[in-house]
Amino acid sequence: MKRSYAAAAGIAVVATLALAGCSSSGDDATSPEESSGPVTLTMSGWSLDTTPEFQKLADAYHEKNPDVTIELKGYDPTEYNTLVTADLAAGSAPDIITQKEVKFVPTFVNGGQLLDVSDVELPDGISGAKSYEVDGTAYAVPYRNDSWVLYYNKALFDQAGVEYPDGTWTWDDYADAADALTQGLAAAGSTAKGAYLHNWQSTVQGFANAQTDSDILKGEYDYMEPFYERQLAMQDAGDQTDYNTAKANQLTYQGEFGKQHAAMLPMGTWFVATLIAQQASGDADTFDWGIAPIPQESSKTTGLDNTPVTFGDPTGFGINAAIDKSKVAAAKDFLAFAAGEEGAQVLAGIGITPALLTDPVVETYFSVDGAPTDDLSKFAYSTHEVHAENPTSDKTAAIQGILGDMHTAIMSGSKSPADAIKEAQDRVANEVGTD
Repeated sequence: MKRSYAAAAGIAVVATLALAGCSSSGDDATSPEESSGPVTLTMSGWSLDTTPEFQKLADAYHEKNPDVTIELKGYDPTEYNTLVTADLAAGSAPDIITQKEVKFVPTFVNGGQLLDVSDVELPDGISGAKSYEVDGTAYAVPYRNDSWVLYYNKALFDQAGVEYPDGTWTWDDYADAADALTQGLAAAGSTAKGAYLHNWQSTVQGFANAQTDSDILKGEYDYMEPFYERQLAMQDAGDQTDYNTAKANQLTYQGEFGKQHAAMLPMGTWFVATLIAQQASGDADTFDWGIAPIPQESSKTTGLDNTPVTFGDPTGFGINAAIDKSKVAAAKDFLAFAAGEEGAQVLAGIGITPALLTDPVVETYFSVDGAPTDDLSKFAYSTHEVHAENPTSDKTAAIQGILGDMHTAIMSGSKSPADAIKEAQDRVANEVGTD
């Protein structure tokens, strides 16, 4: 899905918006306006104290629809899917099921635990909707969709005497810049490195999949080898902290970038809100920073006249198939609200990336105190072709587990990229099967 932002001065935030209508899923369902009394919906979430999006959306919807109250049920974020699955099986799950990870959607669908929400109307330009379709039927709607960009510390670039990213970088340019930054910073008396690569498999595989337009379900992963070779070379050169050190010391990407231990960080747009908050609280240093398009494998997708390719999965809302029929219309109406421009404005106002990026939404996002204001940051945030990290398939979770083992083997140095890739291909063929 291509998301683009047309820069224009004086864009006004839309004050009145038409909410998409939703047809009912059965004869017993009624619209919120026709309901005979107040409706209380329950909704799942995680880390409620530090993840404000759930309460913000619930409150905004209640303000618009006073007869509908949404109560939150929090879950441990690390065990979210396991715990929600258990509650669904026990009949004690909330009415609205937040879809934290796309790769688990087929599990819920195969268990008959999500309602068909194909009749919820979505706005033009929304990204991530296809990720919630199984055999042509939609079982959730996206409300946010982060994508990966390049964060950079302008102060460290200045200290090292290196020019800022300009939107034209390939990964080779990125590696060269990391080397120049490391050397320039050392000469200036700094111990900061040019870049930090977090230990997730996404930081290599996500870009390899998206920028070569490859499908992990096919079981062939040779295309990942040059991406790994490049990162290993950067480790060996000392231009980024090596994987084993990062794991052993439990380094966080927030700390490495926020405390200025690294001048560049490939990371998702969710980090914008975190960095702003940490700089305000003092948990991160105060420095000038920006975001740039993620480096590209080919120069064909670099430059401000082109659309850079990146990756990211949406976060969505589905409806518990066991919901009381009298609540279905209200639940679907909430899904339409969250996915639409009103919900997008709520999210943008707290630094969260919505699945819908319109000009007014982008303006709201960058008006948050502490956000970067330069044109390249706005371009990077809003203009890109986003490929899904996780294809919607009942094989995805198992394959990603195998690819996670491959990532660890390569980055830790226990296997060469070629050997680890061959082993992963054999495992996928033998343990999972391919499409």
